[in-house]
Amino acid sequence: QVQLVESGGGLVQAGGSLRLSCLASGRTSSVYRMGWFRQAPGKEREFVASLVWSTENPNYADSAKGRFTISRDNAKNTVFLQMNSLKPEDTAVYYCAAKVDRVKPYDYWGQGTQVTVSS
Repeated sequence: QVQLVESGGGLVQAGGSLRLSCLASGRTSSVYRMGWFRQAPGKEREFVASLVWSTENPNYADSAKGRFTISRDNAKNTVFLQMNSLKPEDTAVYYCAAKVDRVKPYDYWGQGTQVTVSS
């Protein structure tokens, strides 16, 4: 089992920045990839960014490219999502997720952290 706890959400004005953190615990040695997803009210959950834990090779949704950066601190078992130039449409609950298999869906999810961007 892997446990994930997000933090760092909050209220920010458009154009501002936030950094989300996701602390992983438990069988972290089994994790292959970690990602960030978000869900806005009335919308489906969508992919934001992810990275391969061992290589830090990232990938991003088009909406995140150029504004968001995913990174990790191996020693602290933590994944970060640095979000710059935030827009009101970035308002959502942001979830951290982890998967142990290269192909299968994500296995573990955090409880989410609210990000609200005011115009």
